[in-house]
Amino acid sequence: MALFFQVLGSLGVFLFGMRLMSESIQKFSGERLRSIMSSMTGNRFAGVTTGFLVTCLVQSSSATTVMVISFVHARLLTLVQAIGVIMGANLGTTTTFWVISLLGFKFSLSTIAIPVIGIGVSMSFLKAARLKEIGNFMTGFGLLFMGLSLLKKAVPDIKSNPEALEWISSLGNYGFGSIIIFIFVGVVLTVVVQSSSVAGAITLTMAYKGWIDYPQAAAIILGENIGTTITAYLASITANTAAKRAARAHFMFNIIGVIWMLALFVPFTNLVDLLMPGDPEFTIIDADGVSSKPSLPNHMAMFHTLFNLVNIGMLIAFVPKIAQFVEWMIKDKPSAARGAQFRYLDTMSWGSGEMNFSEAKHAIGKLGELSGRMFKQFLFIYNNPQDDLSPKVKEINEMEKESNEITGELFEFLIHCSSDQVSEETREEATSYLRVIAELEEVCDCCHRLTNRAAKRYRKNRFIPKEIEDDIVQFGENVQRFIDFYQARLQTKVSASDMEVAVDLEDMINDKRRKYRKKAVARMTNNNTEVHAELIYIEIVNTFERIANHSRNILQALPQDTSVTVK
Repeated sequence: MALFFQVLGSLGVFLFGMRLMSESIQKFSGERLRSIMSSMTGNRFAGVTTGFLVTCLVQSSSATTVMVISFVHARLLTLVQAIGVIMGANLGTTTTFWVISLLGFKFSLSTIAIPVIGIGVSMSFLKAARLKEIGNFMTGFGLLFMGLSLLKKAVPDIKSNPEALEWISSLGNYGFGSIIIFIFVGVVLTVVVQSSSVAGAITLTMAYKGWIDYPQAAAIILGENIGTTITAYLASITANTAAKRAARAHFMFNIIGVIWMLALFVPFTNLVDLLMPGDPEFTIIDADGVSSKPSLPNHMAMFHTLFNLVNIGMLIAFVPKIAQFVEWMIKDKPSAARGAQFRYLDTMSWGSGEMNFSEAKHAIGKLGELSGRMFKQFLFIYNNPQDDLSPKVKEINEMEKESNEITGELFEFLIHCSSDQVSEETREEATSYLRVIAELEEVCDCCHRLTNRAAKRYRKNRFIPKEIEDDIVQFGENVQRFIDFYQARLQTKVSASDMEVAVDLEDMINDKRRKYRKKAVARMTNNNTEVHAELIYIEIVNTFERIANHSRNILQALPQDTSVTVK
């Protein structure tokens, strides 16, 4: 029991160090990571490069693949692009094997881990955000290798545990069936620890200590490649159809690789032996009688890397076919709710707030687009007063419900994002976007009220002279300009010149509102004027002004570009 808790504690230190490294890198370069994910996935080859780079940075293929699932869920990536990124993530995770095999078993890093942690913790108290994250990264780096050192000490020498060796040896007495057994062991191990990197560290340590031989270690690595797909699958369970397809494609890519590898297992492991110097089964016994296999971790890292490289080379040409096959497996749901594509919280990858944040920005753009569509629909309805446009009115009612759902989800999502491990810049942006979302919802509500007033005018037959109605349409076109203006800036930073334009637009709309309202009051003194129609007219004019106020508030709340000044 004591041995179990020693191993468990060692893994805990290792996993915490890796997580701290990943989070600090994301906070340090979150904007760059978002840019990489959004701009470097133009084709499947670029996707492979993207997945490789991001996974090397965050040191977690599971985190990368869950991000991909989220991005597909949000329509930021196509299925073909996502498969390319997933392929690259599989290759990127092999770097962890190389770091551990080349450093963790070659040097006594425990002697420098403490100083590295000491320096890192000291830097983490600095006020400068970048230095603080560098300190957190160093702390995580030190903890990672301290955990690995503790794991090496916690796993007992096989010579002192002959019964364990006998049990493992019995599993290797089934010929080819033994390879299947150890693949299953790798799957279970990865599913239990929920991290292929941690599972890899355990496998490397067991191999180094002589618990398993080279073929058994290679088989476990194949199982870990299957087990790591479980994380993405779990993330997609409550997601939309596109995200489920991406998760299924991830599983297919890995399982196809394992299948062909089984057919070539012996020649492939022999090829690795030729490429990597040293005998994987060569055993060293130190002065204390502790045995180890120093060359085996390097062979395992080479096996892992070469397997993924060959698998990518074989399957990258068939990415569109894989996409078509998973589309055939998972059919579209015609009855899916219109707003289902905005269900971000179900696929959120905790500890990856920087990457998740890009989803929120994308959805805010969609909400802005929805507000513009609603206002255009209102203008069309108002400009055709004699036509029965009740279907259009119902459509706007549905849009208003959709805007409320998106707003609620985005509020919750951004609050979770800002409470996750993100940089101070991202946290400030999340706070400002909360106000943007509230203002956008108000614009949508105004459009809904305007439509109801236009519909009431139609039902009650309350019209004013044609030339006055034309004033409303022209006034509405000015408001539409303001809406289009903020829509174009929802994904960028707002400059000082943009704010000057916004102020001018709002002043113009306020002047028109005062002018038109004064005229309406004057007309109401005439006994021949339809008072109820004029009241609807005044309410519409006032609502136009409110939309202008909300539009200016949106531009004020958006991140400001301080690099451009107006002379």
